Amino acid sequence: QLQLVESGGGLVQPGGSLRLSCTISGSTLERYAIAWFRQAPGKGREGVSCIRLKDGSVNYADSVRRRFTISSDDAKNTVYLQMNSLRPEDTAVYYCAARSGMISIPLKAVDFGSWGQGTQVTVSS
Repeated sequence: QLQLVESGGGLVQPGGSLRLSCTISGSTLERYAIAWFRQAPGKGREGVSCIRLKDGSVNYADSVRRRFTISSDDAKNTVYLQMNSLRPEDTAVYYCAARSGMISIPLKAVDFGSWGQGTQVTVSS
């Protein structure tokens, strides 16, 4: 019953910006933690950022801290990932995921039960 849909990916030059959106339907956001993961070819799924809607607490991977910002708009049932100063190594398929229980740091994909279909982000000259 919980559905997540990502959007906002695309092709940008190094140093550029994108804003990803994750729209959730089937429930309200406040009971969930929403995370962004990414997966590059040949690599595992990496946790990028997470927001806990109950209190607004956030977490970032060291590789994106100070460049990416996660936020939410409860009225729109949407979580955003603002991505600035993009680098070629940020190229990946980005997924949003939801978990209704407690989460551990670092983020683990196996802890999240609901996933979107992913959106491609490519950073290249």
